[in-house]
Amino acid sequence: MTASAADFIEVYDNVLSAAECAALIDRFERSGRLQPGAVGGGVYPELKHSSDLMVSAHPDWRDAEVALNQAMLRCLMAYLRRYPYTLIAPLMLQFQDPQTGAVRRLGADDITAMPEPQLADITEFVFRPGAINLQRYRAGEGGYPYWHCELYPRDPQAEYLHRTLLWTLYLNDGFAEGETEFLYQGRKIQPRTGSLLIAPAAFTHTHRGNRPQGGDKYIATSWVLFRRAEALYPDMAPN
Repeated sequence: MTASAADFIEVYDNVLSAAECAALIDRFERSGRLQPGAVGGGVYPELKHSSDLMVSAHPDWRDAEVALNQAMLRCLMAYLRRYPYTLIAPLMLQFQDPQTGAVRRLGADDITAMPEPQLADITEFVFRPGAINLQRYRAGEGGYPYWHCELYPRDPQAEYLHRTLLWTLYLNDGFAEGETEFLYQGRKIQPRTGSLLIAPAAFTHTHRGNRPQGGDKYIATSWVLFRRAEALYPDMAPN
């Protein structure tokens, strides 16, 4: 794991093995379902030039989706222990104190010390995984050079505005450049096979995907979203 003290960008190494990553790349290439990479407003190769496969849209990829989300969840819980206010600042969560039995507000120290199963339960209560997209960027031509964040209001269901974190799992390396570059933090994250990046989704972490040189770049990417209000607050559900 690498991170500076206050930039909220975390990288977790060896989340998947090299063999697991290679198997995903091979399956991706043999899928016959690749589509031009799109941004929120449509397909604009001058902004993003890639070949994509939205695995969450295909039932026969369900096993890969589950495995990737399980890997992400392990990293997410480590992220929450480092930055507990990701979880508790937006919500005034309550829990039963294991020492006193009293119900009280959840605090940062509680998240840091919480047993893994309990933290997993709270994490899955508050957050949900986004759709997972596998992407290939061709050497010397592919990339996502447009500075962007992950929030986008052109969405009647406001799903894009529920995004709180982004994540990217790098499926290969062995090429030059191709970094995920964060504008305001002045950081370039170099892809390493099996490593997973987590960062905030908002404009504070505006970023771009630099063009790989000397080899194609493969990634799996998605978001961590808040559960919708009707799930978090049953009294808001339609009658």
